[in-house]
Amino acid sequence: MTTEAPDTTGLPHIEALVRHFADLRDGTHGEGGDTVSRLGKEQHFRRAVELLHPYAVQVLDEFDATLFLGTGDVDATGVRRTRDTGLAASWTLSWPEQRETEIAPITLLAYYGGGFHHPHLRGATVHDWPLNVFTPDQAAAEVPTLRAIVTGDLHNLVFQRDYRIVPAVARAGK
Repeated sequence: MTTEAPDTTGLPHIEALVRHFADLRDGTHGEGGDTVSRLGKEQHFRRAVELLHPYAVQVLDEFDATLFLGTGDVDATGVRRTRDTGLAASWTLSWPEQRETEIAPITLLAYYGGGFHHPHLRGATVHDWPLNVFTPDQAAAEVPTLRAIVTGDLHNLVFQRDYRIVPAVARAGK
């Protein structure tokens, strides 16, 4: 019995999740489920990182400008090989109060573990969103997810220390 795919029109977060689950179902990865080899999947990952880069920086810059009053530093690693022979790329936002308390920076991490079927997104403290980006439009549609990861990461970092690591909040009460 064959059923039609769900109508996800206008729901990019659901479209990404359906692509992710279809990969698991079909044992493939890529636009149209066209890739089965590790090398091909790594090429897709490298392209996904390239497509996500401006949006990851945009989201971190938003947080820096509004909550850290422009005192933060955004850094990106580019794609690198991991110890488990996988691939990873990260974007981080650090700021003076965070560095002083020696907690992790806000992190957006794209990773494709050595034994994984396909890649994922995560934060330093927030874990595992699907990463199935193959077009510029799909990358742009990830901005709300990137914002959610950064929001959750910052919340957890404040929980590790306190609200005073967020200059816009700490200074507003004075």
